[in-house]
Amino acid sequence: MEQRTFGRTGLKLSLLGFGCGAVGGLFVQGEPRDQERALARALELGINYFDTAAMYGNGASEENLGRVLKSLKPDIVLGTKVRLADSEKRRIGEAIGASLEASLKRLGRERVDLFQLHNPVTDAEGAGSLTPDVVLGEVVPAFERLRSQGKIGFFGITAVGDTGALKRVVEARAFASAQVVYNLLNPSAGGPIPADFPAHDFGNLFAGTKAAGMGVIAIRALAGGALSGSEARHPLGMPNIAPIASGRDYRADVERARRLLPLVHEGHAGGLVEAALRFVIANEAVTTMLVGYSSLEQLELAAAAVAKGPLPPAALERVRALEQGFAGEKG
Repeated sequence: MEQRTFGRTGLKLSLLGFGCGAVGGLFVQGEPRDQERALARALELGINYFDTAAMYGNGASEENLGRVLKSLKPDIVLGTKVRLADSEKRRIGEAIGASLEASLKRLGRERVDLFQLHNPVTDAEGAGSLTPDVVLGEVVPAFERLRSQGKIGFFGITAVGDTGALKRVVEARAFASAQVVYNLLNPSAGGPIPADFPAHDFGNLFAGTKAAGMGVIAIRALAGGALSGSEARHPLGMPNIAPIASGRDYRADVERARRLLPLVHEGHAGGLVEAALRFVIANEAVTTMLVGYSSLEQLELAAAAVAKGPLPPAALERVRALEQGFAGEKG
C-alpha cells in the first residue's frame, strides 16, 4: 500500500488507516477473535496507522486494541486522543497527563507515536470546546512536557470547531498534525467550492496545514456511513449518527449521497463507497485516511478501493459539476 510522509514528523503512514472508534464499532464492542482477524488482515494489506481515543467506548477501544497489539506485536504507528471535560479546564496540564497515563495503561504501552487533542477549537469557550488561547497557552505546554518525558512522539489536533480559531492554531505551527473532516459531501477543507455550498466551511484548511508542515489525517471520509447511500447501520456501529456532512439529519446526508450516483453509473467508480474513498486520497494534502470498520468485509472493501488509486481528473471534474448542483440547497 502507498505510504505518504506525515508532515514534518518524517513518519511514513499508509494511505489507508484503521479507525477504532464507535461509528464502526469493531474495536468498541466487537468479538475479540474478529478484532484480531481484522487487525492481522490490516497488517497484511500494508496498513500501519491505527487510531483510537480514550472516549471511544469509555476506554474499551484502547483496551481491545492494546490486547490485540500485545498478541500480534506489530510495528505500527499508533495514535490516541485526550478530550478534556469542562470540569478539567482549571487543571488542564494535570488532566492531560492523567488521561495519557490511563490510555497507556489500557494500551499496554510506554508511549504513543501521536497524542491528539480531541476537543473542538472555537472562538469563544463553550461546552466541551477550547479557545486558541487555551490550546496554545496551556494544552501545548502540557503536550511538550509529555514529549520531553518520552511518553509521546508527536502531538496533534482534531480540527473541528470554528474556522478562524482553527486557522489561528494551525498557523502557530505548534502541532505536528491535524485530523480534518473531508469527504464528498463536505469537501471545503480541500479548496475553493461554491460560496453558498451548504457545508461547514473549513476555508481551505489544507492550505494552512501544508504551510505549517502538518500531517493530515482525513476523517469522516464516508460521512459516518452516509456515503454508502444507505441508511442501514451495522449492528456493531453507532445506531444513530448526527449529520456529519451538510444535511439537516443523517437521512438528508444519505439522500445527498445518492445524488452522487452518476459517478458510478458513468463508470468513474464501482460504487459510492469506492468513489468516496478514492476522492479523499486524490487530495495530496491527505497523508492518511481513517475509516471506521464494523467488519472484516468493510476493511477489504476499503483496501480494494484504495488499491485502485485516486479518482482520475475526469472523475474529479464530474464531482465538481455535481457539487455545483448542490449549491444553494439548504439542508
